[in-house]
Amino acid sequence: MEKRRASSPPPRRKATPGDWLLAFPQLRERGFRRPIGRAERIFSATAVALLVLFAVGWSWSIARARAGGDAGLTPATATITAALTDASAPSVAYLTDAALTALATPARGESGKLRARIQAGGSPISPILADTIPSGAVATFSSGAAAESTSTLAAPNRPGIWNLALKIGNAIKPLGEFSVITLRPASEEKGGRLGLYYIGNWPAARKGRPGVAYSPPTGFIEVTQQNQNTQLSEHFKLKDFLPHDQQNVWPKYIVLDMKLVDKDELVLQDLQEHGINPAGVRVMSGFRTPQYNAGGGDPRGRAALSRHMYGDANDIYIDNNGDGQMDDLNHDGRVNIADAKVIQDAVNRVERAHPSLIGGCGIYSGTSAHGPFTHIDTRGYPARWIGTGDS
Repeated sequence: MEKRRASSPPPRRKATPGDWLLAFPQLRERGFRRPIGRAERIFSATAVALLVLFAVGWSWSIARARAGGDAGLTPATATITAALTDASAPSVAYLTDAALTALATPARGESGKLRARIQAGGSPISPILADTIPSGAVATFSSGAAAESTSTLAAPNRPGIWNLALKIGNAIKPLGEFSVITLRPASEEKGGRLGLYYIGNWPAARKGRPGVAYSPPTGFIEVTQQNQNTQLSEHFKLKDFLPHDQQNVWPKYIVLDMKLVDKDELVLQDLQEHGINPAGVRVMSGFRTPQYNAGGGDPRGRAALSRHMYGDANDIYIDNNGDGQMDDLNHDGRVNIADAKVIQDAVNRVERAHPSLIGGCGIYSGTSAHGPFTHIDTRGYPARWIGTGDS
């Protein structure tokens, strides 16, 4: 081996990780923990500043692109934007079920339990969404074999019950458990009928209390054997509000105000909070056509301008044991009008908490045809009474 002169420099070689550990013995102790030096603090602060500067610049470029169109897009921004809207993209990350659920919150009502919105065909449905739909998104409506798409978020023109979804690129996300119900115009009624279904004629419009509508309806929900089980809310289906006559005639046509369903759900929530299971709620009478209100069932106690004809009233009772009658809600060992009063007490509490849903509430004793029940409506002003027969 050749001896190296004392004055000659050592041969150079590449440093290994081991050499670095030897050079900084503190790194070998205590699991590489050591006090942070001034140089490292400066380095960390510089790195953070660079990251913040990068984020600000990126946000500015996106905002500028939105304001100026595609011409202002940087190559990187254009690439990401294309990935979000390209039909070949596998998904759109921010279009999630949770986001859609949050967007639809206003349409869920004050109870948060509504699952449908009723409106005229072709009318805007933007109130369903808390914000406008994302740029480039298309609202799609489907009902059986029928389908419509729109970027303006307007309901389909045809009457029916529609499922709503948002589409961006190839990503389609439905608005889960929610329907848009479009009405058949009342102008199609001929001689008091829609098709084979006899409705009758509404009394001439009159001036009532402020905020109370006595004008004939402008449209009807078309109920078929196929769609009658549409869920309107957590506890109520479309068929719950059908009149009891013309059993074999389809389709049927009804009027319904979703504020009533919202109020019903709040009443059931209140009963639950007071120890009463509302699962067995039953609608004894929902919508009534003018001809049925005049003579169907037991007309005693009915008003000539019953709110049932305007779709904002129903008669309910709680039947958890399935015997077709009101349950003993106050646990006094008897079933009578006092149990209907338990539901009325819940209505009173709900109206104090939700004044926009104020209306009438009457309690009725049982007859040979039915048990006790409670009438609830959203007429716009408070009214209380004790009745007989049907409400």
